[in-house]
Amino acid sequence: MKSFLWFVVGIAAGFAIAHQVNKTEQGKQFFDELDRKAHDFGAAVNEGYRKREAELRSAIDDAEDTIAGLS
Repeated sequence: MKSFLWFVVGIAAGFAIAHQVNKTEQGKQFFDELDRKAHDFGAAVNEGYRKREAELRSAIDDAEDTIAGLS
């Protein structure tokens, strides 16, 4: 329980510090850059997921065609 309390205190302190840093011009630039990088990463993961999903659907369609051709 003590570890959990320190964990919560650490999170709260991190938010408070981030809020204070975000009030400065350099802090805003830092968080804007961080936000852009996180968005780019998320978009890349999403694109990779969609490509892989399309590949797997294509493979399934090909397998279904092959199975249907054997009947």
